[in-house]
Amino acid sequence: MYQGSRVTDAAAFHVRRGDLRPAVRIVRKRVPERFRWRKAVAGVTKGVSKLRGAERFKVEEPVRELVLDLPDVDLRREVILDARRTGVDLDRGEVLPHLTLADLRRLSFLAGVEVGRVGRYTKLPLGFGDPIDTAACICIGRTLSEYHRRRAHKLWLNVPDPDGPDALRKHHRFMLDRADRERTEAERWAALSKALIAGG
Repeated sequence: MYQGSRVTDAAAFHVRRGDLRPAVRIVRKRVPERFRWRKAVAGVTKGVSKLRGAERFKVEEPVRELVLDLPDVDLRREVILDARRTGVDLDRGEVLPHLTLADLRRLSFLAGVEVGRVGRYTKLPLGFGDPIDTAACICIGRTLSEYHRRRAHKLWLNVPDPDGPDALRKHHRFMLDRADRERTEAERWAALSKALIAGG
């Protein structure tokens, strides 16, 4: 790839070929920012998730060091969460807060969501004082928030415009009520994710 290419294109070129080390060198050379660079790193970590053993370590560790050295705290956190979505754990307790099952239960109660739904997608510890996978729990909360938000929008789009010529029927009102419940659920899961990031 030529020198002036976008970081996303240059990194994706090598990832597609299964050549992850040049992709890592590319993201290390470019200036970290929240859009293209972050997307390029996410592409590299997705490629890393398919590797095993020493080969994975040789690629994952340089990416991890690069991310932990980022001066932008928010960018560092988001890159770690992007990687966690693909099964790559770049945070070993240096960035995200240390939380226990008791913390997760308390924050879930305050947000008004069921902690059992988190347990469907990641393994939760048995003891209240045992640590949770904070990154996984944040990703699950964000994913569920987006899921409910999309459901709410889909319902709203299937209801006639209240200011239009068509009158709202009974089933339309049921759909609007359901959309409001979905929106509220999305807000609750988003609140849980933010609370986990803040550390309670």
